[in-house]
Amino acid sequence: MSKYLRKLVPFFFIFIFFSSKAQNCNCGDNFKFVVERIKKNYAGYSDKVNLSNKHKFERFTDSLQNEANKAATYQCLPVLRIWLAFFNDKHLGVTYDDSGYSKEQIRAYYSKEEKTNWTDSLFASYLNKKQSGRDSLEGLWKDQSGAYQIGIVRDKGNKNDFIGFIIKADGARWVPGQVKLKISKKGSQYFLKYYRAVDHSLNSLSFNKRKDTLILGDANVTAKWYRNSVIVPQSSQNEQNSAVSSVFRILDDKTCLFEMPAFASLENVKVMDSLIKKNAGELDKRDHLIIDLRNNYGGSVLGYDKLIPYLYTNPILTEGANVLATEENIRDYYGKIPSNASDTRKKVLERNLSILKAHVGELYPLYPVDTVRMPKVLSYPKYVSLIVNKSTASAAELFILQAKQSSKVKIYGTNSSGAIDYLEVVRAELPCGFYRLGYPACKSLRLPGQPLDNIGIKPDIEIPLKISDWIDFVRTNRTK
Repeated sequence: MSKYLRKLVPFFFIFIFFSSKAQNCNCGDNFKFVVERIKKNYAGYSDKVNLSNKHKFERFTDSLQNEANKAATYQCLPVLRIWLAFFNDKHLGVTYDDSGYSKEQIRAYYSKEEKTNWTDSLFASYLNKKQSGRDSLEGLWKDQSGAYQIGIVRDKGNKNDFIGFIIKADGARWVPGQVKLKISKKGSQYFLKYYRAVDHSLNSLSFNKRKDTLILGDANVTAKWYRNSVIVPQSSQNEQNSAVSSVFRILDDKTCLFEMPAFASLENVKVMDSLIKKNAGELDKRDHLIIDLRNNYGGSVLGYDKLIPYLYTNPILTEGANVLATEENIRDYYGKIPSNASDTRKKVLERNLSILKAHVGELYPLYPVDTVRMPKVLSYPKYVSLIVNKSTASAAELFILQAKQSSKVKIYGTNSSGAIDYLEVVRAELPCGFYRLGYPACKSLRLPGQPLDNIGIKPDIEIPLKISDWIDFVRTNRTK
């Protein structure tokens, strides 16, 4: 593995922090903080804001600043996200986290959200009345955990619209009467107008009603609601673990499979390394290795380090990148060396920190393009197949770029996510402790000539939409 690639610190889509009690949740102040932080520290800012759009962007920013100045606290997150969406960067975003806050504080934050006049007792009375015109959508629905329960009822103001409101919830983020979703009906078809996530953010998701189940989702979000009378299917602990952990399976006498749904944590890296070591004997005699990277949103590049020898056929060029070495980026990212990192890794990170401190204010080439060379080409596996989809992102895409340089490798599926041009996410706490900003400080040397963000990496062989079992498709179609 490249010594330079090893230096890339894990970067994540999900940002975790513990906020302090002292905070300023004035939306105008938080919007200003985000604008100033991004202008100075985001590695992609000068690429996204240029002479051709600068004046339009400034007017857009001023307009949203005025909106933020007037917005109530609970309305601030959407304003921040509208501004950040301009950059069209999947590593750039603001998240909500109420860790460390009491139920009363959280409830106060959402106290002015949209509510209905429906109560538990009024709705129960409504359902108990025999009404010939009642729609099949109306009734009590619950989520898979059973912790949340909503009532769905026809909107009094529009007979073709339906409101889903909270009957039972956590009592903090969501309380009875608050509106969770809205649905419209045209003919016999239902359409989701919007769905509010756990942080009340609006989501436009696909929607399907299948008898007593409501299915809402896209590539990253899936929610299921069941009619209250239905016994909800519970996933087993093994299913829950396999959803986040790597799995090795032997499919037949010639084929073995790694399912790799995440690289995100060092624990996942340890699991992967252990699986490779434990199954080395199987890998050394199987013709075909399939690596399933669907829904792998990235994480540490160390997650695929031990796989490189099994797909290697010739020297592999690695990604190079520049780092925007600002004081904030150094303090909030490169200066935070994990306590559980190995001694070797700590030395690398300490060296990087020292270099960046000597180049404050520069877009510094911390990661030069390098070449991976292995001492030999392994006889087995004879060929390797990677399965990817539009939720394969970030570090998983870095792996694809390396793997596809091997003559053993073919990529199957769809285009990947396209979250790879700007990396290494810095996390910054906003004045309002409920918010956390994440932005990349690292920029690929492929730019501007070979951008991949929001385009993704094209597979060698697209899997037709009609195919439901992608693994079996690859197993039976890959012969050399």
